[in-house]
Amino acid sequence: MYVIVGLGNPGKEYNKTRHNVGFDVIDKIAENNNIDINKVKHKAVIGQGRINNEKVMLVKPITYMNLSGRSLKEIVDYYKVDISKIIVIYDDIDTEVGKMRIRMKGSAGTHNGMKSIIYELVSDKFPRIRIGIGKPEYGKLADFVLGKFSKEQQPLIEEIIDKAADSVEFIIKDGIDLAMNRYNG
Repeated sequence: MYVIVGLGNPGKEYNKTRHNVGFDVIDKIAENNNIDINKVKHKAVIGQGRINNEKVMLVKPITYMNLSGRSLKEIVDYYKVDISKIIVIYDDIDTEVGKMRIRMKGSAGTHNGMKSIIYELVSDKFPRIRIGIGKPEYGKLADFVLGKFSKEQQPLIEEIIDKAADSVEFIIKDGIDLAMNRYNG
């Protein structure tokens, strides 16, 4: 079983913010594959279904971003998930808006949600998809990531959410190496 985790914060006030693009990608994957995300379990809202004939669990942790690892740890322990079959999708300030990057493993960088996941899983060896949100020109980083995309950025972010959702399906079907070759560039 693949566990596909989108990072974000629960609550309407965080909908469509930069920090919640992981949730947005999960919603797009669910829509594309007719998977209902409607069960609250393991400190997350989850949905289960199939993608390319593989069983998948779509996960939106409700622990708030900085504690995302607690939810994922419960899922990994309960279902005995192989870490290589976890795909984490999250926002990245070091990647420009409209770009994404797939990696097989790596550090959390400055992302607190990823720090929590790596800490709880005691590993950084799981695939991840970083969605570019850009950096603030001025002001506090927290205000920036919890803010919404500009009107000019909307088409770019919608396109990259679609592309990220497609890339998850590609990873499941054809593997991470081919996905990196196809989508990174």
